[in-house]
Amino acid sequence: MTRTRVDLTDLQIEHLRTLVSGQVSTNSSVLELHSHDESAATPVLPSAVVMVESMQEVSQVLAYCNREKIPVVAFGAGTSLEGHVVPLLGGVSLDLSGMNKILEISADDLFARVQPGVHRIALNEKLSSHGLFFSVDPGADATIGGMAATGAAGTTTVRYGSMRENVMALTAVLADGTIIHTGRATRKLSAGYDLTRLLVGSEGTLAIITELTVRLFGIPEKMAAAVVRFPSLTEGVAAATAVVRSGIAVARCEFLDAKSIGYINVHENLSLTQAPTLFFEFHGSPIGVEEDAKSVREIVSEFGGSEFEWTTDEGQRRKLWQARHSAHWAILGANPGMASVSTDMAVPLSHLAQAVEMAEETLTNSPYLFAVVGHVADGNFHCQILVDPNKPEQQVHVREITHAMTSKIIAMGGTCTGEHGIGSGKMKSLVEETGEPAVQMMRAIKQALDPNAILNPGKIFKEAL
Repeated sequence: MTRTRVDLTDLQIEHLRTLVSGQVSTNSSVLELHSHDESAATPVLPSAVVMVESMQEVSQVLAYCNREKIPVVAFGAGTSLEGHVVPLLGGVSLDLSGMNKILEISADDLFARVQPGVHRIALNEKLSSHGLFFSVDPGADATIGGMAATGAAGTTTVRYGSMRENVMALTAVLADGTIIHTGRATRKLSAGYDLTRLLVGSEGTLAIITELTVRLFGIPEKMAAAVVRFPSLTEGVAAATAVVRSGIAVARCEFLDAKSIGYINVHENLSLTQAPTLFFEFHGSPIGVEEDAKSVREIVSEFGGSEFEWTTDEGQRRKLWQARHSAHWAILGANPGMASVSTDMAVPLSHLAQAVEMAEETLTNSPYLFAVVGHVADGNFHCQILVDPNKPEQQVHVREITHAMTSKIIAMGGTCTGEHGIGSGKMKSLVEETGEPAVQMMRAIKQALDPNAILNPGKIFKEAL
C-alpha cells in the first residue's frame, strides 16, 4: 500500500512537547529550514521540528513516534548533498543540533567522545590545545553525527581514512526507543557483528546516533601545501595517480578543473592561474615534508605539471585549503539562483583518468554548466552540475545524464558514491552496483530494526511511499 504524508495532530504535537526540554516548532521559517539540505532535491516541509537535548529525549520521542507511526528524519547541520534530511513523508524533523557537547577527550588513548551535534571545526579547535586533531574533513562544517550517518570522507581520506575508519564506538537509539551501544574505544575489536560500521553510512534509516567515540591523531610537526598546474584534466589526474603509486604519504591530493579555479579566485579573492590544478598537502617532520614535496615535483613534471609552488607558511596553507573547501559555494555564488547536482563517483585508481575524461566529455556535450573537483588520490571525484530549480525538468534530465555516467563508472569496477551516500537520488544505481540480492538483505536489516519504517523513509532503497 502506498504511504502518504503524515501531518501531526494538535494532540500529537502537544504530547511531543511533554517529552523534550527543547522546542517543538511548527513555525513556517523553522519548517522551511528543515525541509532541505545542500542538494537540488525538492524541499518537503516536515509537520513539526522537535529539538532534543539528550539521549533520553531521543528515546522518548522515537518510542512515541513508533507507536503513532510518525516518520522521523534526523537533522544536524543540513549540509548533506543527497537529500538525506528531506522529510519525504512529513512527520517529525528531529533536530540534534542542541546535543553539541564534547563529553571526553582522552589524549593518551587518542579518542574523543562527543554528542552528534558537535561541529567538526569546533571539535578541532578544542583538540588543538591537546596537540590533537580529528582528521575527517568533508569541507563543510558538518556535525560529527551527520558525518557518521552519511559515511562522510573528504580531503584527508588518502592519509587518515573516512568516517568508517575513524568512528570507534557509537550510542544509538532504535526506532522503538531502545538504546544500544556498539564498538569500544580500543584499537582492536572482534566481538560479534560490526554494528558500528552498520550504522555508519546508514543515513538515519536504522537508528539515530546520540553519541560517538572518534579516533584522533597528533598534529604533525610540520605541514606544507603545494599547487601545480597541468595542460589538461586527464594529465593532472594521471599525475595524481602516479604520486599515490609512488608510495609518498601525501595527506591531501585534490584536483580542480580550470572553471573551478576561476570560481574560487572570485569567491576567495585569489589570483591562481586558471588551469587544471592539483593541490597537495604533506604532513611530517620538516625534512620529510621537504623531501616529499621535491619527490612530488619530479613526478608531476613527467605529466606536464608546471608552476609548482609549495609553502610551509601556515597562513598560506590555510588560505589554499579554504579556497578548495569553498569550491561548492563559489560555483553557486557565481551563478545566483541556480541549484547544484553533485556526482560522487569513485573508481579504482587505474581507471581514474579514463573515468574523469568520460565525465568531462559527457557533460561538455550537455547543455548544463559544470565544474569538476575531486579527492583524486583515493579515486573519488565530483562533477557539480548547475540546474534551474524553477525548471524541474532540468533536474530530471541531469539525473538521466548522471545515471548513465554512473553506469559506466560501475562497469569500471567503481561506485556510485564514494562519500555522499545514496539518499533519495541513487537508488537505481545502488541496485546496479550491488545487485538485487544485496539490496534485499539491506531491506531485511531495515525491517528487523525499524519494522514500522519510521526512520528516514524513502532513502537508500525504494519503499512503498
